[in-house]
Amino acid sequence: MKEVLRFENVSMHYHSKQGETVALKEVNFSVSDGEFVAIIGPSGCGKTTLLSLAAGLLSPTKGKVVTDNVSFGYMLQKDELFPWRTIEKNIFLPLEIKRSNTPEHRERAIALAEKYGLKQFLKNYPSSLSGGMRQRAALIRTLSVDPDVLLLDEPFSALDYQTRLSVCDDVYKIIRSEKKTALLITHDISEAISLADKIFVLSKRPASIIASHEIHFPETEPLKRRENKEFSRWFEVLWKELNA
Repeated sequence: MKEVLRFENVSMHYHSKQGETVALKEVNFSVSDGEFVAIIGPSGCGKTTLLSLAAGLLSPTKGKVVTDNVSFGYMLQKDELFPWRTIEKNIFLPLEIKRSNTPEHRERAIALAEKYGLKQFLKNYPSSLSGGMRQRAALIRTLSVDPDVLLLDEPFSALDYQTRLSVCDDVYKIIRSEKKTALLITHDISEAISLADKIFVLSKRPASIIASHEIHFPETEPLKRRENKEFSRWFEVLWKELNA
């Protein structure tokens, strides 16, 4: 498969009046076209910094981030839907920002929303939707500009457990159906196992990659994966690595 993102010996240092903080240290990994990759690590280890570097929002202190002329869509921890805009208008927002708010692009965005269960909510305001539906709308908003790679910054962490499982399943199906590449960061081991083709494990700060695993299940749906007997074995392996 074609490589779409590569980190080569990437280090990231932050400077403040209190001194220098090393967030990432010599991070190396790659993501190939069509893969669903998860990066797990302890809280505060620099996972969000890693996504910001991938998106080009930050430049590394050392090393380089290589992308193969791909476009990125960023999905945040919270849906961040504007409460004064309808779901339809929220979905159109990236088109407006990128100055591509054409009838053709709006039609494609609406088709996505209708395809994935938002047809009857397009004229609603976010306050009338459940947390799960709002997060689905946030994903459709991210997809509206047809990015090649989705960067997922713990997108289920604000949801209660039951909703989280359901939305995780929904988001996975949408990403696979739309044939997108995805890079997820999370501290939730179960979430990573249920979603990813490949998992990278980060150390505590300054973070570096301490392990990588390819995950193979006969089941494709996240909820079905959780029922597989191999799920608990993978959990134990990753838990030990995170707490080493």
